[in-house]
Amino acid sequence: MPRPDTIATATRQEVQPTVLTMRNDPFRQLDRLTEQFFGARWRASAMPMDVYRYDDRVVVHLDVPGVDPSSIDLTAEKDVITVTAERPAPSDGERVLASERSYGTFRRRLYLGEGLDVDRVEASYDHGVLTLTIPVAEAAKPRRVPIATGNGSAPAIEAATPEAA
Repeated sequence: MPRPDTIATATRQEVQPTVLTMRNDPFRQLDRLTEQFFGARWRASAMPMDVYRYDDRVVVHLDVPGVDPSSIDLTAEKDVITVTAERPAPSDGERVLASERSYGTFRRRLYLGEGLDVDRVEASYDHGVLTLTIPVAEAAKPRRVPIATGNGSAPAIEAATPEAA
């Protein structure tokens, strides 16, 4: 059985490199409760996502299947990226036999840490997955700091010899 201090150290190391932060959203909690009470049909319009940190960027994959890429709106303001997309409901003339998919407008907000460059966000859409690439700000990147040394000459120390004293 591992020692408790070993587990705590491993946990601390996993948390430190995270740059993208998620804030507590009380409405999301309410949506989860509503889903449990009414079932999956009433599920919130959330876009599931995966987030990966690389040395010089953070990559976010958001699932938006069945959404026309032209209906996706991406805005960046200060430290918040907002993704809005719309999946239209089937027309009224169709007879619905089963309906488990969500329709309407979907919105997801990503709260970023200070170390990301929101002004250089790139986005691409492929096979129902919206990919955001957020570069790490130059000021937040690790860099080598040069260490200054003296000019190579040490100050001379003069000492009196016992004969001179």
